[in-house]
Amino acid sequence: MKPQNMFGVVLWSDAAAQKAVIWCEDQGELAFYTPADGSIHDAPVLDAGDLIRFDVIVEENVRTARNPQVLMPSHSPDLPGKLRAGTRETANKAAPRESQKVVHLAQYFDMDTPVKIACSG
Repeated sequence: MKPQNMFGVVLWSDAAAQKAVIWCEDQGELAFYTPADGSIHDAPVLDAGDLIRFDVIVEENVRTARNPQVLMPSHSPDLPGKLRAGTRETANKAAPRESQKVVHLAQYFDMDTPVKIACSG
């Protein structure tokens, strides 16, 4: 399967093991990251809350992240805690509202049309 370019936020990471779990922009399954063989020393350090861009591929029904690039360190450091604290009841009560954070991504790569990702929180 051909890799798909994706944006996401790191939910959990283990710096010593160089592993991470990533919440993907398409709200689909989480992506799992471990450096490819031979590139362990070139792998970026990922921390919970980092906004990243990466290639995602599906291998044996598991989304795997490759080539991560940190776009904004500590973009949403409280996101993992908010997700743990959230319940179905509070999700049902949440009213739609205008996004308070907009990240302009055009500064990170060459694009003819500006791209924005809206994040709440």
